[in-house]
Amino acid sequence: QVQLVESGGGLVQAGGSLRLSCVASRRTYSTYAMGWFRQAPGKEREFVAAISWNGGSTYYADSVKGRFTMSRDNAKITVYLQMNSLKPEDTAVYYCAAGRIYNRSYYTQNNYDYWGQGTQVTVSS
Repeated sequence: QVQLVESGGGLVQAGGSLRLSCVASRRTYSTYAMGWFRQAPGKEREFVAAISWNGGSTYYADSVKGRFTMSRDNAKITVYLQMNSLKPEDTAVYYCAAGRIYNRSYYTQNNYDYWGQGTQVTVSS
């Protein structure tokens, strides 16, 4: 079983930046697609970004395109989410997820098999 641990969340002013990290517990993670999802208070969890197993393809929600960048380092069994130009509406708990997506949608959270416990991101106005 893959265990995922997120870090890097915190409090930042609007316009600032944060970089989230997600470390996997097993080398087999390198065969998994990875995703970032977020859940704001009172809202459903939503897709943020995803990356294919080899890093060749990335996918972003329209709300974060041009501001967030997802990457992975399989040697370090880690994925990153660089978040720039943060807005108050980006405030949420951010979750890392892993799954063998293959021909399924990267945007659908049910296609991911393993989840981290989340890290809080708070953007003040």
